[in-house]
Amino acid sequence: MGNSSRTEILERIKSYSPEKGCPRPSMEGFAAISYPDKVEQFIAISKAVLGDAVVLQPGEDINALIRSHFPDAKRIASTVEGVEGTFDPDSVESPGELNGTDLAVVPGLLGVCENGAVWVDPNMRWRALCFIAEHLVMVIPREALYNNMHEAYKAIPESNSRYRCFISGPSKTADIEQALVCGAHGPKSTLVILK
Repeated sequence: MGNSSRTEILERIKSYSPEKGCPRPSMEGFAAISYPDKVEQFIAISKAVLGDAVVLQPGEDINALIRSHFPDAKRIASTVEGVEGTFDPDSVESPGELNGTDLAVVPGLLGVCENGAVWVDPNMRWRALCFIAEHLVMVIPREALYNNMHEAYKAIPESNSRYRCFISGPSKTADIEQALVCGAHGPKSTLVILK
């Protein structure tokens, strides 16, 4: 194809293209979703995405609560102050040493009610911990629940970390036969504890 053919084709395309592009849609009247009871909504959506969420009641022992959900967990990694683990994940030399972790307990910085997502700490030493463990517990303050992603993104603190991650429920995948499998690429189950 010669240069003149190319020019002719581009000119034809240009003749059918709008001069100034398409107008942007109006955002007037746009109202992001909000919920009257954020805790109730977060728990319901967490279950809908095949995870779980519970409220830590005043005086309730967080370690007993975790053990009641994961009684068979033997190798437990915790980066949450006050939550007992069987080993300190920050003490391992490489993330590969986390393989075989039954349960990981990590802090979440905030939760999103519309989708059950939890923003995990971008500065944790081994990010693989959230994905290599068989089961994942994320602990967040109930005051850190936001109605929607718009609010959540505005609330995320500044960080120099290049890592950013929301986690919503356990790992899920479905093959062409539409068989849903949890835990294929990450934890088989998730539990969010609202304290």
